[in-house]
Amino acid sequence: MLFQIILSILAGIFAGTITGLIPGVHINLVGIFLISLSATLLSFVLPIYFVVFVVAMAITHTFVDFIPSVFLGCPDTDTELSVLPGHELLKKGEGYQAVILTCYGSILSIFTLMLIAFPAIILVPKIYNFVKDLIPFLLIIISIMLISIERKKFTALGVFLLTGFLGWCILNLEINQPLLPLLTGLFGSSMLIISIKNKIQIPQQEITNPAMKNLRPLAGAFLGSLLSSPLCSFLPGLGSGQAAIIGTAISRSDKKGFLILLGATNTLVMGFSFISLYAISKTRTGAAVAIQEILGIPSLKILTLILFVVLISGAISFFLTKNLAKFFSQKISKVNYTKISIFTLFVLGIVVFLISGFFGLGVLLASTFTGIYCIHQKVKRTNMMGCLIIPTIILYLF
Repeated sequence: MLFQIILSILAGIFAGTITGLIPGVHINLVGIFLISLSATLLSFVLPIYFVVFVVAMAITHTFVDFIPSVFLGCPDTDTELSVLPGHELLKKGEGYQAVILTCYGSILSIFTLMLIAFPAIILVPKIYNFVKDLIPFLLIIISIMLISIERKKFTALGVFLLTGFLGWCILNLEINQPLLPLLTGLFGSSMLIISIKNKIQIPQQEITNPAMKNLRPLAGAFLGSLLSSPLCSFLPGLGSGQAAIIGTAISRSDKKGFLILLGATNTLVMGFSFISLYAISKTRTGAAVAIQEILGIPSLKILTLILFVVLISGAISFFLTKNLAKFFSQKISKVNYTKISIFTLFVLGIVVFLISGFFGLGVLLASTFTGIYCIHQKVKRTNMMGCLIIPTIILYLF
């Protein structure tokens, strides 16, 4: 059994590396895809090995998906906030450092999760029972807080409401996986088109680790992540981006500290989703949904195994991501960045068409133009998450 578990972990790490490197592919989409295949796969593989595979893949994805975010400017909804500080470092020749900073945050969150997992099992149900009837009001308060920290508050409010209206309209359409074209357009293709228009030139990258003096904000950034990440365990519509913004408000991190915070938040949110599935039977990630479909609510024994897989896959993913970041750093200045952006845009269009059809392409077009408009307003891109938060508030209130 141990050999099969190790094999499943390695297979999951390989799969998570592939999904993390593909622009625009979110782990939730992968989880839904695995659910559709589970009936076939479970006739060949025991459910427990499939669960190990899913967990290893999900954790690896949270490490690797910062690479396309930094080097290609094509994030998913968990890494969209890394684009601005990540691209700033990339254009200074420090793209490798940007990815490594997120790796530091992610690996620290893995070890921290091991320490707080079982206390969280006791606390999460109590907190959830207290806040579950307050969810729409908490979302409103958090939205107001996120907008209030902007310099251009009315512009940020406009972006939030515009994308919220767009999200509400699209989520009420009868198309397959409406979130894929919606979020790809707002956070992926819009940025790629701007990169193509601006003809960005990438300088030679330095392969050096961040100096220790640059890691002083580590403690504050990580504390902010630790305090904000559990919110995503029971507040629908909030993702890693929003948790990171809240964490920034707590810790007052600089740009490099923010990358550490975002890496930690991205991985902690995934880890907490497994704990929430066990503790309150709620799924907040595609990986947790896949586990629920395969096994139902996991037992404490299965949760312990899941945490073991999180630890092993996280440790391996840290070194794997460092080597991949080094490879990309060496190659990125030698290729035509505009051609890469055009090719990536083409791949995203194919993925949307195959999954969401012609209507999905229409949604992608509308959300892309909306994303371009919102980016030009020069407010934080997290305000575009109104596309999920506003429909969620409407759902709970009406």
